[in-house]
Amino acid sequence: MLHVVLFQPEIPQNTGNIGRTCAITESRLHLIYPLGFTIRDKHLRRSGMDYWHNLDIRHHENWEAFRKSDDGPKRLFLMTTHGARSYWDVSYEDGDGLLFGREGSGAPDWMHEEVGEANRIQIPLYNNTLRSLNLATSAGIAVYEAMRQLKGSL
Repeated sequence: MLHVVLFQPEIPQNTGNIGRTCAITESRLHLIYPLGFTIRDKHLRRSGMDYWHNLDIRHHENWEAFRKSDDGPKRLFLMTTHGARSYWDVSYEDGDGLLFGREGSGAPDWMHEEVGEANRIQIPLYNNTLRSLNLATSAGIAVYEAMRQLKGSL
């Protein structure tokens, strides 16, 4: 199983789209509070469509609660524009987790330190004058590379 971890997501449409990706790939979604919206938000439901009931989702009160949970990832990779290596250079394993920071400010410095340089990975930006990809787009790209490695092609 792959774990997708969203740290304090702010935009319901992104979370809904990521939830849909997780449901389709049978990945577990972890939401770390506080969220910038309510789960009942109509934009979340619209973007997640009817997939939300198929989603394996875990809610965590905060980062500490997530780290103490017994149903989280074995290894954790922080997806960041400050990554030490490309997401292509990781050999993903069953039980791995992909961690994404907030849409507006990314992952805090303390999270970068806790995860460690070796587990900070990035999606290459071919136009490095732009800041980053959208959160839902980044999650989709990373999840499907991990799934390609874990499950192969259909």
